[in-house]
Amino acid sequence: MSDVSLILEPEQLAPLLEREEIRVIDLSSQQNYLAGHIPGALGLPFQALMAGTPPAAGKLPPVERLTQVFRAIGLTPDTHIVACDDEGGGWAGRLLWTLEVIGHKKYSYLNGGMIAWKGAGLPLSTEDVSVTPSDIDIGIAEDAPIIDAEKIQQRLALNDLQIWDARSPAEHSGERVLAMKGGHIPGAINCEWTQLMDPQRDLRIRTDAREFLAALGIDGEKEIATHCQSHHRSAFTWLVGKSLGLPIVAYPGSWSEWGNLPDTPVEN
Repeated sequence: MSDVSLILEPEQLAPLLEREEIRVIDLSSQQNYLAGHIPGALGLPFQALMAGTPPAAGKLPPVERLTQVFRAIGLTPDTHIVACDDEGGGWAGRLLWTLEVIGHKKYSYLNGGMIAWKGAGLPLSTEDVSVTPSDIDIGIAEDAPIIDAEKIQQRLALNDLQIWDARSPAEHSGERVLAMKGGHIPGAINCEWTQLMDPQRDLRIRTDAREFLAALGIDGEKEIATHCQSHHRSAFTWLVGKSLGLPIVAYPGSWSEWGNLPDTPVEN
């Protein structure tokens, strides 16, 4: 484990940029990245973290492709990744969840991402950033926080799993249909991802997140599986749950898979 905390404030990250093992990965849009990024931060397109094959485009890419991505960003067992983005934490969360899936535990989230960094008036750079590729070998960790549709169905029958649906209320209710079927996984609790962001504090994670979730019934009494449409929004909710110490995994197939499978139960 690292001595750097999971949730980092911009003012905490600034002095760490000198440290050799710290690598900032920015998942902002290319346009925003080029317009100004944290000095030394490497840009990474979010597409690199997703399989991209319909219907469930949000599933993990093959290990071979992930290996190429992590070698290209210079990941070594000692690297401490700090992830940020320009949209409140979805893509940053997706990178950190992927690191956890491959068993790399040294990582942090820049709270509020680039919005908070700029809001704090910290320096920006437009310089090209290049890193020496690594030769790391990766695989899926035994304790990877990942769950599939079959496992969810089994655990719903056992009543030992809670589903956190990070989509919009309209998607959850089935009013907005983005798959063959509309609605939600039976018993799922809807808490849209943006509800965990504080717009008054540059989209940092809300300070009362634990109480807010507990009031909805997401309290960690059971293991939690979070999902959205493609495991982008739910990558942020996974990160929030992890930061609160909740037992949480993610379902990368998400609704784009569940809503298109013939035998999956749906409520609306």
